[in-house]
Amino acid sequence: MLPTARRLRGLTDMLEIISSDALSPLIHGFFTRKGGASSGIFQGLNCGPGSTDLSEVVAINRARVAAAMGVTPEYLQTLHQVHSPDVVTLTAPLTMCPRADAMVTATPGIALGILTADCQPVLFADAAAGVIGAAHAGWRGVKDGVLEQTLEAMEALGARRAHTTAIIGPCISQVAYEVGPEFLESFIDDNPDHARFFAGGPGDRAMFDLPAFGLARLRAAGIGHAEWTRHCTYSDEERFFSYRRTTHRQEADYGRLISVIRL
Repeated sequence: MLPTARRLRGLTDMLEIISSDALSPLIHGFFTRKGGASSGIFQGLNCGPGSTDLSEVVAINRARVAAAMGVTPEYLQTLHQVHSPDVVTLTAPLTMCPRADAMVTATPGIALGILTADCQPVLFADAAAGVIGAAHAGWRGVKDGVLEQTLEAMEALGARRAHTTAIIGPCISQVAYEVGPEFLESFIDDNPDHARFFAGGPGDRAMFDLPAFGLARLRAAGIGHAEWTRHCTYSDEERFFSYRRTTHRQEADYGRLISVIRL
């Protein structure tokens, strides 16, 4: 099913939200950078409190996201993401951000938010069971099992993985993800079949297909349905923040996109 983009108009700003029919009827969205209050290198909807953007402006951006999701800001939950396979189960809003990279809940009204700027934001749902999840899935997290751990945590709340849908949102695509030979070798050392996620690059470099790797892990784990929205964060500067693009330009910092799902 192809993703759709919708725009929610506030007083003077416009938010753009990418959604997937496969997660319907749950309220969810992969927010682009459009419609935010940040300026300069953070221009747009920067939702990362870990950035050097003004904290009060980040709070405004997050409040707009919360309103679009139909919750108050304290019910928009995010994590202190550390590229781990760790998952937190929420039964009520937390006042502090735990160090983890995925969340699950069966509690209505809690909005699970993941921050990214090239890594994969993955939104999960078993709508029939009333269980949702959200994961921050960079190469290290996927390699270490964050997607499988999210499915296990959802099952502990009553979900069935064969009835679960996972949508990978905007992330860096293979055409923009150049890696060195040691990166490729580490993947092949783990599993020779991982060579299929790499294409030839310039010189001794290779091009890594992060969303294909994520989809393969989800499908091997027995998920009911998984897809990628096919948006590249690096290639579309108007809509998305990108850590790698910022690094190539030697900019001081970068904004963080937010992806959210709620019951």
